[in-house]
Amino acid sequence: MSRKRISLRQELPLLVWLVIVWCALWQDFRPGNLLFGSLVAVVVARLFYLPPVELGGRFNVLRALPFAVVFLGRVVAASFQVLYLAVAKGPAVISAVVAVPLRSHSDLLVTATGHVISLIPGSLVVDVDRSTSTLYIHGINVRDATDAAKLRKDVRDTEAGLIRIMGTRAELSALKQEVGA
Repeated sequence: MSRKRISLRQELPLLVWLVIVWCALWQDFRPGNLLFGSLVAVVVARLFYLPPVELGGRFNVLRALPFAVVFLGRVVAASFQVLYLAVAKGPAVISAVVAVPLRSHSDLLVTATGHVISLIPGSLVVDVDRSTSTLYIHGINVRDATDAAKLRKDVRDTEAGLIRIMGTRAELSALKQEVGA
């Protein structure tokens, strides 16, 4: 099967990320390791099929900083909630897997949303349907439809924040029309 040639401009973010991961794993950012990591990144990108990461062409730092603060607050709050549930309720805690359809069909935003949600204690992405951009989230202490709706809203709010930070102009425009802001 023949692969469509990906331009260096499209592949550059992936290559840079692979070099950063390589150097971080070796805990060595000296020039020789950077060069060898670059060689490994090019070989990996050429040998294995990795879909191109399509960037929206924008990154809003002014939106990213408050998002990071809110995210850290959610991590701390959820940590205490999970601690309370583990100590007070133990194995009697009810959880559920909830399907959350996302607005964006961008692999980057779907992945980023899934990672942010999975980093918050008490929630974990168990499956992703790329064709419909649906995340299946295992949520702790989801007892009824109201709790499931709250989990869906939290995930979609997270996605909205990420769209504001790095979504395409079309995604941002659609979000503004949807929420009226």
